Parts: sequence; structure tokens; C-alpha cells
Amino acid sequence: MDSKERIQHNADMRFLRVLSLALLVSASCAAQQLPSALTVDPPADKDHPAAMESFQIPSHGAALNAIAYLAPGAGPHPVVIVLHGFPGNEKNLDLAQSIRRAGWNAVFFDYRGSWGSPGSFSFGNCIEDTQSAIAYLRDPANAAKLRTDPKKIVMVGHSMGGFLAAYAGSHDPGILGVGMISAANMGAMPKSAEAAGDSTASLRQLATALEHEDILPLAGCTGESLAQELIAHEKEWNFMGYAALFGDRPLLLVSSDDGLAPFATALADAVRKQGSKHVTAAHYSTDHSYSDKRIALQVEVLDWLSTLK
Repeated sequence: MDSKERIQHNADMRFLRVLSLALLVSASCAAQQLPSALTVDPPADKDHPAAMESFQIPSHGAALNAIAYLAPGAGPHPVVIVLHGFPGNEKNLDLAQSIRRAGWNAVFFDYRGSWGSPGSFSFGNCIEDTQSAIAYLRDPANAAKLRTDPKKIVMVGHSMGGFLAAYAGSHDPGILGVGMISAANMGAMPKSAEAAGDSTASLRQLATALEHEDILPLAGCTGESLAQELIAHEKEWNFMGYAALFGDRPLLLVSSDDGLAPFATALADAVRKQGSKHVTAAHYSTDHSYSDKRIALQVEVLDWLSTLK
């Protein structure tokens, strides 16, 4: 190898070393952007270990099946109520586990008439059951048993659960923050008793759509009974009417390519117009269940929660 070739070789090697270092730094920075709750288990606490508790939440004469993922440590820990959708096939328990690793408690329950909880399912009952879950966690005895801070309750709901989070969070000023994932605007579902004014056809169309959502895990309801309920509460359950009620409390709106994104955008704009400085919005190109964006969804929620503690 002559002197010119040696000089070129050395230059090439220096370039490769610099490039390798740059790639390592870039990879390191990308890894650092992931919340540690996604990649690292929390330190063990022998006196107050991480745990899962099963229990029942009393709600209007029924006992709702519930579980709590308890973070390690004496606490009291802030808590997230994770609300499932209709009928609740996607329960987001991977998200609940990540929330626990981040130092929060996470509580999940099934509404009356769903997935084995006694009673009859209805959207109105779901609203009441969500309020019952909040009341349960605020009870001093339950808060102590679950090592939970009753003053730091956050609602995070998916689909119908997003509507329930919006309803409970907007009407209850004691809720710390509200996260809505592909939230279904239940009041907007009836398509106005409609074009030709044929309310019978509108009811039938809505009932069929609800039955296609697979109501087999739900007891005491039919597609028609649920459709009638939505039509009766069309104005009351349109979450656009809640914009002024959120105040300046943190609001997270996550949307996907499932057709519900315009509702999230409209609500974000409406709440901001009320003067809120704490609206976070994100969109992902994925399906309603975030099937190929589960990690991204968890990062979004965990990053948002980290601003609330």
C-alpha cells in the first residue's frame, strides 16, 4: 500500500468510526426516549410489593368485578381508572401494567351486565358504574387498602370508555386528568332522526350497527334497547357539550384511522377555545384497537401521566 492509499485508508477508517459513533449515540438517544416503565421492572419492595387485587365495586345494587394493579411502595399512589369500550374485547391491560410500572395504581372493572358483572348492561348504567368506581376509590378505607391517593384519580378510557372518561371527568372537578383513546361520541351516534324524518328506519339502522359490535358478552340488553337509549340521550351524551366543563385540567386525546378522529380534533379545538393550555392530542395510523401501535400508545399515555404527578 503506497502513501496515498494509506492516507485514503486512514481517512476511510476515521469516517467509519465517526459514523459508528453517531449511530450509537442516535440509538442511545432513541432508547432514552422510551419511558423506563416499558423496559424496566420496578425495584422490589418486600414490605409493600407490587400486587394484583381482585374485588367488587358496589354500584346500584350490583357488585362489579374489578381488579387493581398495585405499584410497589407504601404510597399512597396516584391511580388511573382504565375504562373499556363496547363491548370490551380490547381491555388495554398491557397499558394498565405499564401504568403500574410507572408508579401509578391502575384499576379496571366491568360495567353492570358486561363480562360476568351482575345486572343489565346499558350506557346509562355504565355512566353510573364509572361514578361508583370513583366513589369507591375515594372511600378512606378502600384508599388505604389499595394504597391509593383519593385526591389523584385519573380517567383513561378507550372507545365507549373514552366517552365515559369524558363524562365523569368533565362533570367531576375532583378528577385530576382525562385521557380519551379513540373516544366514541355516544351522543353523535344517532344520525338525527333523520333525512326523510323516518325515525323508525334510523332506530333500526342504529340497532343493527350496535348488534354488529357483538353484544354477546353483554346481558340484559338488545341492539334496539341500546339504540333507543342513545336516541333518548342524544344531546346529553354528545361530549362536545362538555368542553367548558373540563376547565384547565389536563386532557389527552389519542386518535387513529377508525373514523373517530374528527370528534377528537373537534373536542380538542373546543376545549382550547375555552382557554385551556393543557390539551394534548396525538394521531396514529392504525386501527381502532391500536393493534400495531400498542407500544406507541403506551408511550403516549405514560408521557402524559408523567406531567400529572
